[in-house]
Order: sequence, then structure tokens, then C-alpha cells
Amino acid sequence: MRVLRTVFWSLAIVAAFFAAMRLAPVHSPNSMWSSSNWSSPIWNGPAAAASSYTADEQNSMDIYKDAHDATVNITSKTYTRNWFMEVYPVQGAGSGFILSADGEILTNNHVVRGSTELTVTLSNKKFYKAKVLGVDEGHDLALLKIETGSKLPSLHLGDSDNLVVGQKVLAIGNPFGQFGGTLTTGVVSSLDRSIQTEENNRPLEGMIQTDAAINPGNSGGPLLNSHGDVIGINTAIVGQGNLGIGFAMPINRAKSMLEEYQKGGHVSTPTLGIREVYVSDDLAEMLEMPKRSGLLIQEVERGSPAEAAGLRGPRQTVIVGNYPLGIGGDLIVAIDGQPVEDRDLLKRIMNRKHGGEMIEFTVSRNGRQEKIQVKLGSAPQKL
Repeated sequence: MRVLRTVFWSLAIVAAFFAAMRLAPVHSPNSMWSSSNWSSPIWNGPAAAASSYTADEQNSMDIYKDAHDATVNITSKTYTRNWFMEVYPVQGAGSGFILSADGEILTNNHVVRGSTELTVTLSNKKFYKAKVLGVDEGHDLALLKIETGSKLPSLHLGDSDNLVVGQKVLAIGNPFGQFGGTLTTGVVSSLDRSIQTEENNRPLEGMIQTDAAINPGNSGGPLLNSHGDVIGINTAIVGQGNLGIGFAMPINRAKSMLEEYQKGGHVSTPTLGIREVYVSDDLAEMLEMPKRSGLLIQEVERGSPAEAAGLRGPRQTVIVGNYPLGIGGDLIVAIDGQPVEDRDLLKRIMNRKHGGEMIEFTVSRNGRQEKIQVKLGSAPQKL
């Protein structure tokens, strides 16, 4: 009987509870399920999310919206040989950006170097064959052209001479050759960096360093400021992938090449016509030279700008450590007013020159210094 009584009262209590729940109003302030007991919604809808963008986020989105259609992917085809001397094609990938509505595109020279076929893919996935109009090897730049039959969106070139460390930058490109239209953001990490390229061991000076993620395939893409102006061309990284250290060629370095093409319809390579060797302090002292260091001219090419200006080559040859060295010629001690303190100064200055421009050499000759002006020649490019 005691067990039956316990079961009876348990069933009665449960029945009474369910009856009370059925009679309670759903939206009653006293209801335990009333919406007033939730202090905030469980999630935010699209309207709330749209109003939560910061000014910096909105700026990035606006720039990307305007710039990504003018950023292109570039694929190149070159041919090489394997260990069995069999020829096979190799495909490379890079980025670029449209300069003019009629299809002129700026990119890195190393993106197109040695290619037998270039293809440019636009943001709408349409692709076109491209031709090279000119290159500036000293600054790793190349100017391409595609024919689409319609006007294309283009980017505006900014000013890279007044950049400041810490200012915001944005990079758009084609990382790893397959993620087209990728945007990364960062800041200018440093300015006036010098790096050595792997392709031809050529120094690149005055580079912009940035922490915006740049990976293989980003080369040639635009580096933009917060106004959407191109202030650099993404060129190189440290290591095999993004490590927070990327480098861009300042856009002002490209402007002289573009001006030359607009004026004459071509881009030339400056020529000088000398072969020189760097003489260090120790070697200069051993050879009893009046100047302790400089570039000692070993050869002056016939018919060259150097010969026309009167630069002089060696009069005799001596052996220094089993190496023949021509002596008695001009020792270049300064170039455009800069003292020669390393072997790459002439290369760096020539990288900034174009055919027809002047270059000044201060030479040590017969115990005294002379200044010689040379008008650089202009060699047509083999594209």
C-alpha cells in the first residue's frame, strides 16, 4: 500500500505541472520562456554586420573594389632541357597591372624573361596573348601590351619619393599562380633597401620593404597606398614564402622607362663601352697608385661612347696572383660625384641611366685628377 500511495502522488504532481504549463500564456512577463529573459540576440544579422566595418576596413574594401579589376595574372612559357638533353616546356606565373585603357601592362622583367609565349588573364577570366614592348633590366621592369578591342580599367601611378615608414599599403596579386585577385595589407616597414636578385645576381637599390604578405606569383603586382595609387611594384621576398619581409620597386623608377616609350615608341639600354676591375686599398698600395681604391679601366671598346669621350685603357699588363691586370689606364675614383668605394657603384648608377644621358667620371691620370663627361649610347633591346 505504501508503494502504491507513493506512485499515486508522483503521478498527480506531474499531471498538475503539465496542466499549469498549458494554461500559462506564452508571452507572459512571468513565463520562464519569455523573450525578455534574453538580454541580447544570439546572433547578428547582415544589417548589424554592415554597420560594424571600421573606417580602415571600409578603405581597404573600396581600394580593392577599384583596383582588382585592373590587376592581371601573367603566365609565361619557356623551354629548357632535362638531364637527357630533352627539351620540355616550363610554365611560370606572376602578376601585373593595367596602365592604360588600351591594354598597356606593367610587371617585373623576371616574370617575362626568356618566355616564348605570354598569356594575360583578366579578373573576368578572359585571357589574351601579350607582347613585350620594352624592358628595364636594371630595375626589373617590363612593359606589355594586350589587344582586347575594348577599354580596360587602369590604375593611377602615385609618387614613391615621399613614402613614410609606417604608412598603410595594400598588395594585390596572384600568389602561387592560382589564387588570383588576392588582397593583403600591411605597412611600409623600411625604405631604401638594397637586395640581390637570384636570377642574374643584379643588385636592386632603393627598394620598399613591406610586411604585406607577398608570395611567389605576386611579382609584378601593384603595391597601393590608402588612396589607391600605385606606389610600388611587388618584386621580391626573403625565403621561399611570405615571412613578413617583401620588397617592391618604387613606382617612380618605372616612370622614366614609360616616358621614354611614350616619346620614342621604344625602350633602350644605355651603353658605355668599358671593362673595369675594382682595385682595393691593398692592391692599389701594392701597385703604387696615387689613389688607394677605384675602378681601373681594363679595356675601352672601339667606337664606344667611352672612347669618344677620351677615357683611356691600360698601357701594360702585370701578373697579380696569377691574374693578368692591365695598368697605366684611367682609374675611376668617382662617378657623378660619388666616391668609388665598392665594385658595384658603376652598375648602380648605370641602372638609373638611359641612352643619351650624361655620366661624369672623375679619373686619376698621370698623377692628377680629371673630370670627363660621357654621353651614353643607346642600344636597341632584343625582345
